[in-house]
Amino acid sequence: MENLVDCVLEDDRWQAFGLEVIASRAASATLTALDLPLDQYTICVMGCDDTRIATLNAEFRGKPTPTNVLSWPAEDLAPEDDGDEPYIPGEGDPADPLSLGDIALAYETCERESLETEKPMADHVTHLVIHGLLHCLGYDHLRDGDAARMEGLEVQILASLGLPDPY
Repeated sequence: MENLVDCVLEDDRWQAFGLEVIASRAASATLTALDLPLDQYTICVMGCDDTRIATLNAEFRGKPTPTNVLSWPAEDLAPEDDGDEPYIPGEGDPADPLSLGDIALAYETCERESLETEKPMADHVTHLVIHGLLHCLGYDHLRDGDAARMEGLEVQILASLGLPDPY
């Protein structure tokens, strides 16, 4: 499991915050909840600032504004119909784990949102890592049935970590 999360820290505040530990805990809980073996997958989590994530948001989504989290699945696992299960990723190998994709988090936006909602930043970031990883695993919230499934999973995974329902 030690290689499950590769953290790239572009902003020193994420190092002081302990993003690597939080991301590893969130990713482990997510894969465990979905009965996926921890030693066969990897995810890259980048801790950046609002300026960097606004650039990424503009480049990949056409929205030149900061956001809290962005994710890039390594492969499209999303279902075609509302309510269908995402496809299960192919299995990796402990010697050569399969990349599930990349997640980026913006420090200022995460900090602001946690203050606005009066939630500990660690809890908020844990939720965002779970949310981003679920996107990498083919879950989305574009259609009502898919949104209900994804939010339900997020609540279940957070509860397994002793964290409250964020909704």
